[in-house]
Amino acid sequence: MHIRRFAALVAAAALIPAGVMAAEPIKIGFPIPLSGPTATYGVPILQGAQLAAQEINAKGGVLGRKIEILPRDSKANPDTAVRLARELIIKDGVNFLVGTLTSAEAPAVSTVAKENKVVFLVPSAKLVDLTEPSNLHPYIFRVSSNTTIEGQSGAIIMAKWPGIKRVATIAPDYAYGHEDIAAFIAKLKQLRPDIQIVDQEWPKLGESDFTPFITAQMGKKPDAVYCALFAGDFISFVKQATPLGYFKAIHNRLADGGEVGAVDETMPLGAAYPYGIWADAYDPVIWGSGEPPAHKAFERHLRAFTHSKYGSGWSVMGYIPIVALAEAVKKAGSVDEDKVAHALLGLTIDTPIGKRTFHAKTHETEMGEFWGVMVKNPAYPFAVIKNPVYYDPEPQPTMN
Repeated sequence: MHIRRFAALVAAAALIPAGVMAAEPIKIGFPIPLSGPTATYGVPILQGAQLAAQEINAKGGVLGRKIEILPRDSKANPDTAVRLARELIIKDGVNFLVGTLTSAEAPAVSTVAKENKVVFLVPSAKLVDLTEPSNLHPYIFRVSSNTTIEGQSGAIIMAKWPGIKRVATIAPDYAYGHEDIAAFIAKLKQLRPDIQIVDQEWPKLGESDFTPFITAQMGKKPDAVYCALFAGDFISFVKQATPLGYFKAIHNRLADGGEVGAVDETMPLGAAYPYGIWADAYDPVIWGSGEPPAHKAFERHLRAFTHSKYGSGWSVMGYIPIVALAEAVKKAGSVDEDKVAHALLGLTIDTPIGKRTFHAKTHETEMGEFWGVMVKNPAYPFAVIKNPVYYDPEPQPTMN
């Protein structure tokens, strides 16, 4: 434990009457974007975590202690996320960290977690380097997918499209975007060596004007596009690309791995969504047949908790790490960082979207996602994934 944090906790403990310590809450620091374009995902992730805490607390908490979530707005800025993580550990005395959204924030906060020996669960960042052997440490665990899984899934999907010879890509110009596109291209070349990559565009994360990138890409006349834009960036991109005829030019042959199939993306766009593209989501929300009973209960609770009609495709990614931490604390019989970190190794938990396991060597769940073509459904005022299928490239799935 960091010496300053230890001193702060000792000082605080001296002021607490005997017998009260056991009732102290288990504090979980939660730096996540709550403003700006990426709040489209950050806010529902936090809400999922808060729902999990509420459900656990209603059953008596963990080891007789309630869970307390301490949210902070990281603004998708790695420097801000680091500052907040340090404050949560040293000033607020949190037991664990969950959060960050982007692949710029997560590695920075992982370093803080390592320095302070605080367990840190990542709900969304996909950067493969986050858990590469050179960066892996005992306290970092990833709940979400990664860029290898995501990029390969997009390639497997696109390789099956007939009449595709010229492919372009567009992705945010930082680690996540570059890793994702690299994984996509490598897999696509393996599956379809006849396909040529004719253009790559790299707008910055949070870009407000996509017009130069759109017109440049249209000028290369691709047959199809792999896109890794997400959250508010994808919404802005669609609103600017549609009037320019971008989607019409490629006959809506676009695949996007940035969870733009989630209702958090489709609801804001409504009828403006580019129907016919392929997209993914951790939670399709609208499942059709085959929806797990646990998911039905989760969505019912989530809608009531958030006072929303349709729930969220992202809240499950905040829900899962809180459930995982609660199970690890129970298994460890303690909130001791090293004991909880050890308890997470190989831990399998039940989630609303199926069982997930933290692999002991990688500290990853190696989670895939649900993919499908985006269609109109008269029952909903937004695009939905038609017949969502879970994609995990290892082994490669067989698709309809």
